[in-house]
Amino acid sequence: MHAHAHIINPKQQTTPTMKTYTFTKPYNTLTQILTDHKLASLGDAYINFVYSVAISNRNREPSGAKVKGSTLAAAIKKAGLRDYLPSRMTRHMMADAAEALIVYAWLNNNITLEESVITLEKNEDPVEGLSQLLKKIKNRTKLS
Repeated sequence: MHAHAHIINPKQQTTPTMKTYTFTKPYNTLTQILTDHKLASLGDAYINFVYSVAISNRNREPSGAKVKGSTLAAAIKKAGLRDYLPSRMTRHMMADAAEALIVYAWLNNNITLEESVITLEKNEDPVEGLSQLLKKIKNRTKLS
């Protein structure tokens, strides 16, 4: 076991004030989250996992899936988050923004894995599902 490993008691309830992840940092604005490229990298893995579980539930068999950048970019626009981003943004940068915000929300207990999966699972259209997920997260994120 590494010296920095933490053992978490499964019966212990985590609260939004309890810091579980040592790599998270404070943000003052929604734009800071949306433009954090390192957070987006983790978000890429997280959203693909969430999407894969949603697809697996819908199809009733395990499946691995990747969310296209164009889908995430469309969802961020549809969710009304484009105004929080710098004016010159590529689709790739908008996709990164969506990934960063979604994983930020999960890391900070603003949304659960289960709620994320259910939101994506009930929408056949991935843009609509991701847009709804991003709207929920924006409404729960207490930043300007």
